[in-house]
Amino acid sequence: MRTDQLIDMLARDPEPVPAGAVRRRHALALGWGLAGSALLMAVFLGVRPDLREASQQSMFWMKLALPLALLAASVAGAMRLSRPGIALGRIAAAIPLPILAVWALAAVVLFGAAPAERVVLLFGRTWSSCPFNIAFLSVPFFAGAFWAMKGLAPTRLAVAGGFAGLMAGAAGALVYCLHCPEMSPAFLGTWYLLGMAIPATAGAILGPRLLRW
Repeated sequence: MRTDQLIDMLARDPEPVPAGAVRRRHALALGWGLAGSALLMAVFLGVRPDLREASQQSMFWMKLALPLALLAASVAGAMRLSRPGIALGRIAAAIPLPILAVWALAAVVLFGAAPAERVVLLFGRTWSSCPFNIAFLSVPFFAGAFWAMKGLAPTRLAVAGGFAGLMAGAAGALVYCLHCPEMSPAFLGTWYLLGMAIPATAGAILGPRLLRW
């Protein structure tokens, strides 16, 4: 097919993109992804038995705040990256804020603890499995986020894939909070972030291949 024929075909009877298409696709990905992650957690990991007691502690809600803030920022960024020519704007600066906040809190806790307690605060009891559990729980959301972007028009494919992966990782971490007994900010600022970084890195690598249109 010649170039002029291709241009004529693309220009013939163009259909406008329905209003709110970006928001609807990402909302579907968010809903189904969270449901899938929750199902994986319930089947393979289970809910922590003391969840009711833990939910009465302020640190439990601060623990939820980290992945929730990253999820909100990454969803906003992914929605912008799903459309060509739309800059991230302040969203790019919003990603580091919850990370810096948990690191600052972790530094205060570690410096205020006795030297013998610092290793426990950093590694807890589940450091070796935590990042991989988060990455595992992120799989349904990862698939949904890429489905949402693939049906739109991303142009910066590596960045878009990275944001899709971060969405998945943050959603996986949010669901994992219902299973994980760890409450130390140092633990969250290390192993939770590593768990979220795994799908984010995978998304950045796979974005140019899976999001090409």
